[in-house]
Amino acid sequence: MEKIAVIGGAGYIGSHVCKLLKQSGYSPVVFDNLSTGHRRLVRWGEFFKGDLGSISDLLRFFKKHKVRAVMHFSAFAYVGESVDNPAKYYLNNVANTINLLNAMRNAGVNRFVFSSSCAVYGEPVALPMRENMPFNPISPYGRTKKIVEEMLVDYNAAYGLKFTALRYFNAAGADPDGETGELHCPETHLIPLVLDAAAGRRPYIKVFGGNYKTPDGTCLRDYVHVADLAQAHLLALRCLERGEGGGAFNLGNGNGFSVLEVIEMAEKVTGLKIPVKMVPRRAGDPAALVASSLRIQRNLGWKPQYNSLETIIRHAWAWHRKIR
Repeated sequence: MEKIAVIGGAGYIGSHVCKLLKQSGYSPVVFDNLSTGHRRLVRWGEFFKGDLGSISDLLRFFKKHKVRAVMHFSAFAYVGESVDNPAKYYLNNVANTINLLNAMRNAGVNRFVFSSSCAVYGEPVALPMRENMPFNPISPYGRTKKIVEEMLVDYNAAYGLKFTALRYFNAAGADPDGETGELHCPETHLIPLVLDAAAGRRPYIKVFGGNYKTPDGTCLRDYVHVADLAQAHLLALRCLERGEGGGAFNLGNGNGFSVLEVIEMAEKVTGLKIPVKMVPRRAGDPAALVASSLRIQRNLGWKPQYNSLETIIRHAWAWHRKIR
């Protein structure tokens, strides 16, 4: 069984990827400092507690584990926090990624799957958003993802690093078997916050702005099931194993759902009334973000299995009730 390093594998998306890797005949090895990840989510493969800021941790990891490829999920990802504390984001998301890439070079590992983000695009110039749209990030978080993607192109040209960058839209849902799921602290994602309000763990759900140029006035977002994201990572890995350079791919559902549509569907799934409080817009929130994922479907054969909003929320609700 080939060993695959999963950096940040104790987190939300990383844990789902570890499960799929194990099921697909690989041996995932999680590298995580547990600052935001959870040891309880490391259930598929070995665990190495280490920090990307520590060169010695990385050297020990690659010496101990002869991995064939690396998947990187260890970025900080709170847009608002990146505005308030950009130094934290540039240190972890950029400098620590350089540490990782250089440790890979030292170990002779040249296959890399990178968790990027639709934040590299900033305000969309057209919908649906395609990979050839210009980079124009509007937050330090988005700029860190842009910087790393550009670094990967340079590392490929200079050192032969084969990489795929997967630009996530809104990861959502949970493992269909209920074995792992979203476990953030603090939680900032809409669906788990809505489910908290449904369960009475928060008094209401805030809706930021009701006068956007959308059908019901609230923001439209593209929600993609986390299990489908995991499948895309497996396909990206296999592409690199064939000796092909992956490049960059959007990962989205291709459909936009408004905040009010998410709340309405959560009420249907839970059978509970969800209190809503309308509040002013947040700065920097685009009216709509919807992906075109045709490129990854055509090039890698990605076929999302769980693309209905009801299924996404149903799986999230099952996990939510299990852990709360």
